[in-house]
Amino acid sequence: MDKTLKPIIEKVHAREILDSRGFPTVEVEITASGHKSISAVPSGASTGEFEALELRDGDTKRFHGKGVLKAVDHVLNNFGPALIGKDASNQKEIDDLLINIDGSSNKSTFGANASLGISMACSVVSATFYNKSLYHYLNPNSNVMPVPMINVLNGGMHADQGSDLQEIMLFPHGAKNFKHSLQMGSEVFHCLKKELKKQGLGTTVGDEGGFAPALKSNDHAIELLLNSIEKAGFNIGNDISLALDVAASSFYKNHKYHLKVDGSVLDTDGMIGFYEDLIKKYPIVSIEDGLDENDWEGWANMNKVLGSKIQIVGDDLFVTNVKRLSKGRKEKAANSILVKPKQIGTLTETLEVISMAKKANFSTIISHRSGDTEDTFIADLAVATMSSQIKTGSLARSERVAKYNRLLRVEEEL
Repeated sequence: MDKTLKPIIEKVHAREILDSRGFPTVEVEITASGHKSISAVPSGASTGEFEALELRDGDTKRFHGKGVLKAVDHVLNNFGPALIGKDASNQKEIDDLLINIDGSSNKSTFGANASLGISMACSVVSATFYNKSLYHYLNPNSNVMPVPMINVLNGGMHADQGSDLQEIMLFPHGAKNFKHSLQMGSEVFHCLKKELKKQGLGTTVGDEGGFAPALKSNDHAIELLLNSIEKAGFNIGNDISLALDVAASSFYKNHKYHLKVDGSVLDTDGMIGFYEDLIKKYPIVSIEDGLDENDWEGWANMNKVLGSKIQIVGDDLFVTNVKRLSKGRKEKAANSILVKPKQIGTLTETLEVISMAKKANFSTIISHRSGDTEDTFIADLAVATMSSQIKTGSLARSERVAKYNRLLRVEEEL
């Protein structure tokens, strides 16, 4: 192909589709120099208060107010006309244009769900135009597969019952390769299912495909999982460790943390002590959102106490935002960041955050949302950015498995 040729945008289209929770989300279709791409935007349930705005219609006569026709209209009529004739492969120019047209600090004018759909679709159509895999188009030198953080027990806002901890994940760091890590996760997942049935506990799954049984305590959830790891024939701590997403902001009220399952109310020091006890007892290597997103002093203290032993991951704390990550670096609030393109609204800003995190020696974890689609963009993004880990849910529900299956294909290519 003549390298002077560029994927010039000819048509921008959008539609309302359904996400994995059955609510509407935005899908964007871009045609550039005869090539077409489609990108679907995910949606979160447990959202940080500082995230870029996801625009919903608020019309209670449609989808209980959760329609996204306004965001679709903004793609078609506010962003679309300005994109015609632009080079889709000039990602920064495209994303700067989207940011400037929106004009707000948090994408609240036209919605991050509108801008992200366009931003993703431009990179996908460019990869197609140049006949490259998306990860290779984004980074020709990418050669690192992420460790999957496999969500097997759901609680908190991702399930109607279960533990206070929103996600208890398998961390198969002893795997030979990505394919082996999925095999390990699958074997434990099915052992856990048998164990839950044996104990008369439910095997229905939460939003992200993990089981959501009614449990006696938060320790009960962890012990069930460790038992299943052993029954699957793996060595706890060497083959597989555990990772937690606590989503503490969801149970933080009046400056206290209310743990329903354990029936306890703790202050910040109490929560840090709770985690200290957990990591002494169990092979936990990562804790995400262990404290409220506004408790900066608490985060710095938690990182001081636990950061040399485990990954302290900021999700709601950082919301994939350069300014918040910059503050977190200065205050030594964490040593790892969860990256969700939807939290910021463009690919360029997402890549800037990852770059800043790596310079600060933070580990980076590319993540899905609890309301996701079959779109596999984040799988390629994890490989392109050589991120240490990926979170894309359990080994059930096709919107989760689609990302894992994509990574299996990528590993073969690499």
